[in-house]
Amino acid sequence: MKTHSDLGKDPVFSLVLHLAVPAMIANFVNVLYNIVDRMFIGNIPGSGGLALAGAGICGPIVTLLSSFGTLVGLGGSILFSMRRGEGKEEEAKRILANSFLMLCIFSSVLTVLFLLCKNRLLMWFGASAETFPYANTYMTIYTLGTFFALMAIGLNYFITCQGFASIGMMTVLIGAVSNILLDPLFIFVLNMGVAGAAIATVLSQLFSCLFAAGFLFSRRVPIRISFGNYSFSLMKRIIGLGLSPFLILATDSVIMIVLNASLQRYGGPSEGDLLITAAAIIQSWLLTVTSTMLGISSGTQAILSYNYGAGRIDRIKQAEKYILLLCLCFTVFMFILSRIVPTVFVRIFTKETATGQMAVRGIRIATLAIIPLSFQYAFVDGLTALGRTKTALALSMLRKGIYISSVLLLPAFFGARNTFFAEPICDGLGAIVSTITFLLVFQKHLDRRLKSGGIDKAA
Repeated sequence: MKTHSDLGKDPVFSLVLHLAVPAMIANFVNVLYNIVDRMFIGNIPGSGGLALAGAGICGPIVTLLSSFGTLVGLGGSILFSMRRGEGKEEEAKRILANSFLMLCIFSSVLTVLFLLCKNRLLMWFGASAETFPYANTYMTIYTLGTFFALMAIGLNYFITCQGFASIGMMTVLIGAVSNILLDPLFIFVLNMGVAGAAIATVLSQLFSCLFAAGFLFSRRVPIRISFGNYSFSLMKRIIGLGLSPFLILATDSVIMIVLNASLQRYGGPSEGDLLITAAAIIQSWLLTVTSTMLGISSGTQAILSYNYGAGRIDRIKQAEKYILLLCLCFTVFMFILSRIVPTVFVRIFTKETATGQMAVRGIRIATLAIIPLSFQYAFVDGLTALGRTKTALALSMLRKGIYISSVLLLPAFFGARNTFFAEPICDGLGAIVSTITFLLVFQKHLDRRLKSGGIDKAA
């Protein structure tokens, strides 16, 4: 596979593939190691069900922590790509330096804050007296590795946006493969249970962090990490661009809080923990869809940002078309797969009949509208890459608002088991609104870029 792509000159279709395919593979493998992690946890003798529920409760906190890496990494890389498209290499160098400093600060501060607040957070996120010990053990160890997780996520954006998609893929693969290999060692061989799963995850994130940082300090990249030229106003600009994707990811944690709390409340003592366990399995399947599709839409954002900076409107339109086409092909495939293999998928997590049946049904319900979801991902991430962050944020918040409303209303009127219909409701409605909005603002936004830059459409 080609290791470096020219974002301004390579043919658009091949460029989309060169960036999208490694990002898809990286995100899929990243999800795979999370699935394997939960699979091993779910099969811990004697306590697998409760341990899996505990790990599922930690999921939203892990997502919240990771979103800070995206805040700096994606925000910085979008601005970085725009400046490179404009030919401002020194300004791009400053952006990388400031982003690196911000990642270091965020990583250190968040480690301390989450260690102080984790007990309260776990109870808010739906932990019960039975699942709290497992969730607390996992979260304590995972939080200690926050620095490595955020650095790996944030720095990887600057690898990909310089055209090294295959190297960006390797950053994730190193962590994923390490975690898959270390999980059985720590969980079963060393008999460390859920603590072993957390230790394996932290070590794998350390390996990813070292690889990403080593590459960005090397002479292989056009623009390396440097020190100095720090600017508070530039940091604010980076945060401004990254705020939309950050809030989109961070609110996933709020969604999971509401989901787990709703399942616990309406499921009651008899079904609460069982529903949360099933939800953890269902979310694992959904992550194979959404995270892999995110690899397409976010992995190709550098193409849009670079050519927006260069004023190459023709390349932006071509790229957006191919990005949407890839998303549609993938979701059609996953929709079909979701009807065929969920029983086999669920069995890797649990052998309990009641939990398995509930999870299978939930997967089939939750994936009813994943094909329309392609439009949401392609258009929202496309607008983000072009600097239209407020519009992208509004569209994503609308979809999440619909989800939260559905999660609160469905179990109240139709029972806890029907809560999983919230996913197709928000996916379908969100896709409709996103498509209409995109068609209304996309061309106008590009026209303003042409007028402000004075650049020909096919320069």
